Amino acid sequence: MSDQERRDSLADQAAAWVPPWERPAPPEPDPDDSDAPAEHPDPDTPDTASESSADVPPSPDLGTGAPSEGRDRTKISGEGGVGDDAGQGVGGGAGAEGVPAKRGRRRAAPEPVPAPVLDDAELRGALEAILLVVDQPVSELVLAEILEQAPERVGAMLDEIAAGYTAAGHGFDLRRAAGGWRLYTRPEYATYVERFVLDGQSVRLTQAALETLAVVAYRQPVTRSRISAIRGVNCDGVLRTLVGRGLVEECGTEADSGAYLYRTTTMFLEKLGLNSVDDLPPLAPFLPDDVEELADATR
Repeated sequence: MSDQERRDSLADQAAAWVPPWERPAPPEPDPDDSDAPAEHPDPDTPDTASESSADVPPSPDLGTGAPSEGRDRTKISGEGGVGDDAGQGVGGGAGAEGVPAKRGRRRAAPEPVPAPVLDDAELRGALEAILLVVDQPVSELVLAEILEQAPERVGAMLDEIAAGYTAAGHGFDLRRAAGGWRLYTRPEYATYVERFVLDGQSVRLTQAALETLAVVAYRQPVTRSRISAIRGVNCDGVLRTLVGRGLVEECGTEADSGAYLYRTTTMFLEKLGLNSVDDLPPLAPFLPDDVEELADATR
């Protein structure tokens, strides 16, 4: 073949060449056609389709979304994206049916287990058991957290218990003190309790300590010099004793003079069975009739 004939043949082949994406798809065999002969591959010819697809696991059934048996749940879907069991692309490609890729759904957090609701009898017994062992007043919020109940229900039950003790005439009662609840003996039985607890030992405060404590309680916050002026004597030693026993504490300084201010403590309220200093008895019944004359004489 001459060079001219070879060039004409190559030009004809180039003109007749059709790109693969424009070529018509081969007709698929009809599965219902039972007369079509089955194609048997040549044993000597390697199956390129099987070899090329050996590394890619078969896709799951898109109708049911169930993964193939014995295969990993991660599958190849769309245009290179990694799909989940429903065939939706998690990677950069589209799904198996052209659906845009979606992110995987997050699992909902498990709902907290609700706390058991105690009946009134069990709640009453639990509160009484705790109040018998506390060494200081305990608030309703603390009791509600321990028993895992609503604070409103715990407060109502405490009021009911206190009213029941008073109505039954027990030797003890339940009272609010220092912002909490605690069991106390009744004042009418104080002599018997003192006889049992003290056993002949006196732990009373001195008259000077009682007077100083009263001044701090009714005039708080108050400075040391003001206490001494009210009592008419130096009260430094007595005030140190009250601070050491935990009945009085420092609470800052005065703005003008910079002197320390003193006030009563929670232990003071606890020992007297008071909820706040507002529950202190008024001083008017204890003042002398000529208090105004005495005040004018000291000026």
